[in-house]
Amino acid sequence: MSVTLESEVNLLPSEELSRLYDESLKPLQEGQIVQGRIIGMTATEILVDVGYKSEGSVALSEFDNAAALKVGDTVEVLLESVEDEEGLVVLSKWKAERAKGWERLMASAKEGDLLEGRVVRKVKGGLMVDVGGVEAFLPASQVFLRGFGNLDSLVGQTMNVIIIKVHKGRRNLVVSRREALLKEKEITRQKLLTELEIGQIRHGVVKNVTDFGAFISLGGVDGLLHITDMSWGRVGHPSEVVSVGQKLDVTVLGFDRETMKISLGLKQLTPNPWDEVEGRYPVSSRVKGKVVSLMPYGAFVHLDQGLEGLVHISELSWTKRPAHPSEVLQVGQEVECVVLSVDRENQKIALGIKQTESNPWEAFVKDHPAGSKLTGRVRHMTEYGAFVELTEGIDGLLHVQDLSWTRRYNHPSEILKKGQEIETVILSADPENRKIALSLKLLTEDPWTKMAERYPQGTFVEGAITKIAPFGLFVELEKDLDGLVHLSELPVRLPSHLRRGGRPAKGAQPEAGAETAAAAPEAITAFLETQFKVGDRVEARVLRVNEEERRIALSLKRS
Repeated sequence: MSVTLESEVNLLPSEELSRLYDESLKPLQEGQIVQGRIIGMTATEILVDVGYKSEGSVALSEFDNAAALKVGDTVEVLLESVEDEEGLVVLSKWKAERAKGWERLMASAKEGDLLEGRVVRKVKGGLMVDVGGVEAFLPASQVFLRGFGNLDSLVGQTMNVIIIKVHKGRRNLVVSRREALLKEKEITRQKLLTELEIGQIRHGVVKNVTDFGAFISLGGVDGLLHITDMSWGRVGHPSEVVSVGQKLDVTVLGFDRETMKISLGLKQLTPNPWDEVEGRYPVSSRVKGKVVSLMPYGAFVHLDQGLEGLVHISELSWTKRPAHPSEVLQVGQEVECVVLSVDRENQKIALGIKQTESNPWEAFVKDHPAGSKLTGRVRHMTEYGAFVELTEGIDGLLHVQDLSWTRRYNHPSEILKKGQEIETVILSADPENRKIALSLKLLTEDPWTKMAERYPQGTFVEGAITKIAPFGLFVELEKDLDGLVHLSELPVRLPSHLRRGGRPAKGAQPEAGAETAAAAPEAITAFLETQFKVGDRVEARVLRVNEEERRIALSLKRS
């Protein structure tokens, strides 16, 4: 039988044999996924029979489990080309998997869907991400929430991405990690806002530090930790308490779900030290602390955790008058103070350093009561008087009115010099306010008690003009004693333009000074200086002596 069959076959024409061979081949198309059988293997590739007139080869590198492959195994591959330059079928295991993955992905996913992917490599302009067996392009601009980071550090990492563009014809997929992060952040934010409660303690990380506080990330939402809620004590700047990246627990003070504003507190996690401050620091008690800050108005002293007191600049010393606390204290210095007052409601403690020593003003005043004579040195002068140093750190004020019984001075420098030693008399003393009033004229007897006897009304006196003023002339009667000749008592008339009421009536001859001057004082003085000179000697008549006002009125008129 076999011989007969073989004879029959051999008798078939060659055209018929070619037709039967072609019919035994599978109808294959490029891009088609087919099943093939491994018929051979080398160190780098395998030979696969896909039922076509020639076999195809596939690189071993396309298989994840290449070591487990053997001849006879069935594999699924994609037919890239029915024949290459060597007449072999071009196959791809990797492209077959990608094609099947694309079909599966398109059947279940669309733009806007959240997927998980693994970064396989960095490419120009971004990253390639394996999403369910399909490589998707992740642009660099869509990797991070802000700016651009290190793309190389993400290779090999698994991350969530969102499909932002699909090109079905080219089987191209574009994804965004940034959109996925924003979506996750929003989900976390909404979840957190539903869980928040006032008084709740949350764990956070310092995200940013500003002059007024710090923003704390609570995981999806940020809250503000204001500078006033950082510590029970004084905080100069938030950076003294927190730093960027620091992890810490905070308590929720308040929140608004609509505006998503959350206020946080740090000091509220510890007891308020001000609640028992009055019992711990009673008034007049002595305390020790460390100088933590110097301001123009005083020094802040740290007493305990969250408790600071202020030593005002006026409470630093009994005798010194520093322009700035730094002249007496320095930051970090340990000091002893006396508690002057405690205000628990406003969280203020007033301290004093000078109170730790006896008040030298009290001892000085006790030893030098009013009426005492003592010598001092002129330390400083102002328009209203001179400050005289009586002993180290204790000054008295010698007012210009207390310089002389008889002469009026505009400035103490007219008879005193800085550094000059003078004898004075204490008029009054106020040790509490550190004030001592001095007098120079009390060193001599008051001449005004007998001035009317010495200069009776109507008598004539002679003296030199010492000063010309808008209201008249000063005439020296004796040393340090002047009399005043008023404008109305001068023997000359003011020009009409210097008198109130304008020009005098035609033919009228008003007396000089009879009108009230209306012109500028400088103009009147200038006119008088054309009629009189300082140093001119004149004879005047005494009009009256006013002992109460300590004035002598004179006249240059003869009648």
